[in-house]
Amino acid sequence: MPILRLTGPLAESGLVAAGSDPRSARLAMVAIHGRGASGADIIGLADAFGLPDLFAVAPDAPGGAWYPAPFTQPLDANEPHLSNALARIDEILGLLKDEGFGPDRVVLAGFSQGACLSLEYLARNAGSVAGVLGFSGGLIGPDAAKRPETASLAGTKVFIGCSRTDPFIPALRVMETERHLADRGASVEAKLYPEPGHTINQDEIVRAVALLQSIG
Repeated sequence: MPILRLTGPLAESGLVAAGSDPRSARLAMVAIHGRGASGADIIGLADAFGLPDLFAVAPDAPGGAWYPAPFTQPLDANEPHLSNALARIDEILGLLKDEGFGPDRVVLAGFSQGACLSLEYLARNAGSVAGVLGFSGGLIGPDAAKRPETASLAGTKVFIGCSRTDPFIPALRVMETERHLADRGASVEAKLYPEPGHTINQDEIVRAVALLQSIG
């Protein structure tokens, strides 16, 4: 998969990029890696999706992790790392907006920690992106069923895929995340797979591509 050479402010942003040239792309995707991985790892999603009109960028987490504690711990256990990670997404979305990618042309996609972070960002920032792809993740914090956010997510498309027996992501948290986002108006598809493991399967790729193609 060829890595794109960025220009302008994006070139100084520390992002890995792949996919379509941003000047001709229909959508931009911010891909967010899991614990112990890197932007260079997760950027491979652009190749897996195989869409000729998708521009993808991926940041690196400091030290390879966006936050230190399990995602179901009290929020304070992951501060200030969690706030810093959410601010990093803010920064990237700002850079993409300067390139012409407004909220209706940007999606977040993440795996594991990256999925949790992507879904959490959406929950806190209604209207910020057109869609979220959450591979093996859920909302962050000890209780996803009693979230304080109420702003409408109407028009936002979300896919969450996870093994029913994922060793890190409780199935209940996936369903609570679906319910919270859907109750606020998002169009959410959540699928729990019977196969064990903590990975991205081919069916998830197919569903993700369908979501991306439906935007715009």
